[in-house]
Amino acid sequence: MTTADTKKKNKPNVSELFGKIFKRQIFIPIAAVLVLLLFNLIVDPGFFSIELTRNSAGNPVLSGNLITILNNGSELAILVLGMTLVTAASGGQDISVGATIAIAGSIILRIVCGTDAKADSASFGIVLVAFLVACVASMAFGAFNGALVSIFKIQPMVATLILFTAGRSIAAWINNNQLPTVSDPSFGYIGGFIPGIPIPTPFIITVICIVLMALLLKFTNLGLYSQAVGINESSSKLNGINPIFIKFLTFVILGLCTAVCGLIKVSRVSGITYSVIAQDIEMDAILAVALGGNALGGGKFNMAASIIGAYIIQILTTTLYAYKIESTALSAYKAIVVIVLVIVSAPAVRNKTKAFFAKLKAKAAAERKEVA
Repeated sequence: MTTADTKKKNKPNVSELFGKIFKRQIFIPIAAVLVLLLFNLIVDPGFFSIELTRNSAGNPVLSGNLITILNNGSELAILVLGMTLVTAASGGQDISVGATIAIAGSIILRIVCGTDAKADSASFGIVLVAFLVACVASMAFGAFNGALVSIFKIQPMVATLILFTAGRSIAAWINNNQLPTVSDPSFGYIGGFIPGIPIPTPFIITVICIVLMALLLKFTNLGLYSQAVGINESSSKLNGINPIFIKFLTFVILGLCTAVCGLIKVSRVSGITYSVIAQDIEMDAILAVALGGNALGGGKFNMAASIIGAYIIQILTTTLYAYKIESTALSAYKAIVVIVLVIVSAPAVRNKTKAFFAKLKAKAAAERKEVA
C-alpha cells in the first residue's frame, strides 16, 4: 500500500465526524440558537449591540437585545431546572407552575405589605422572611402534587390540573383580592438592577440556581435515580431505589424553583396581577424541556440542553418583538418555529438521521477496505 493510500485511509471522514456530533443530544438546541442568532445577524447586525446606559434611577446598566434575552429568560431558565427532573422521573409534566408562582408572589407581597395594599418600605430582613415563607409554601404545594403522582399514581398532568385550576384563586384569596404594591425602590432591585452592578439581577440569580443544581446533580445520585425511575420504575425498585421518594422529591424541588420565580416576578413590577403573572409559563417550560431533546415520557435527560431550550424560546420572542410583529400574532410565529424544532429533535427523526450516517460510515469503511 502506497503512502498516499495510507494517508487516505487515516484521513478523518466528514460524515463520520458530523454523525458523532449529531448524536449528542445538545446538538439540536445549540444549532437552533445559532440559526436564530445568524438570522438576526444577517437581517439586522444591530440586534447584537450592547450599550451602557442609565436606568430611571440614574444607575449605569447594560442594555440591548442580548441583555433582554438573558434578563427576560431568567424565570423560564430557573423553572426548567425543576421541570426537567419532574419530567425525567415521572414521565409527565407539572402544569400548575404558573399558578404556584402566583401563590408564591402573593405570599411575599402579603408579608411585605401586611394588611395594607401598599408598602412604602421593604427592608432586606422582611423580604428575606417573605421569600423563605414562600419557599416553604411552594414546596408544600409541590409536595401535594408529588404525593398525588407518586403515592396515588395519578398521571402528572391530571394531578397538577387541580392546582392549575385553583392556584390563582388561592393567590387572590391570600391578599383578600387586593392588588398589593411596594413603592420602596430597593424591592425592585431583585427583578431589576442592583445599584453599581450593570448586569440584570434575575440573570445573576439564574446563574446561582444553575450552579446549585449542577452541584446537586454532581454530588448526589438524584440525576441518576431520576433517570432510572423514569426509564423503568420496577427495575429501579429492584436495584434499591425508592421511586415514590424520587418522584416526590422532584416535585418539591420544582416547587422551590417556582418560589424563586415568584420573587423575581413580583419584584419586576413591585406588585402582582393574579391573572397575568407567569401566564402560560408552564407551556413554555414544557416546550423548553422538549426543545432540549429530552423525552417527555421520562428517562434520560440533559439539564444543559433544557436551559438552552429556555433561551431558545426567549431569543425567538425577543426577535419577534424586535421586528415589530403584532402581539396577537406572536403565538402563531412561535408555534411554527417550535413545531419545526420539536420535529427535528424528535426521536424518530434522530434515529433516521443516525441510520443515514451509519450507512455513510459503512460505505466509507467499505471504500477504505477496497483501498487496503
